[in-house]
Amino acid sequence: MLETNNLKFRSKCPLSCSLDIFGDKWSLLILRDMIFEKKNTFKDFISSEEKIASNILASRLKNLEKFGLISKNSSIKNKKTKIYKLTDSGLGLIPALLEIVIWSKKNNKLFNLKNQTILDSIKNNQKFIEKLQHEYLESFNKAL
Repeated sequence: MLETNNLKFRSKCPLSCSLDIFGDKWSLLILRDMIFEKKNTFKDFISSEEKIASNILASRLKNLEKFGLISKNSSIKNKKTKIYKLTDSGLGLIPALLEIVIWSKKNNKLFNLKNQTILDSIKNNQKFIEKLQHEYLESFNKAL
């Protein structure tokens, strides 16, 4: 086990380190919900159809924050409500997550048709990524 800046990694392999940070299904689904569904509160995440347990959700949010993919902010409207925001590092995952979705469309027979329309509208990945990033940041600003 390697440790750097109090962060623990299994090896020096970049892929292995990435999996240590966001490689479990719950972390990826939280990131998905933030990017594609514009979810940003604990209540939003807990209502996802995959039914994550509250203790696991709290743990994954804490880890994503510890690794610098998200930040936690207080809502201006209600200081008790915490708003989660993707950091620049988290926004940088959009291309990778989009590629996973595209791969799933091509290779998974049980693909969710809800996302089919999104994928069919992609003509230029880079423009679509920039649009997602812009829409995400706009939705976060509205949430505060």
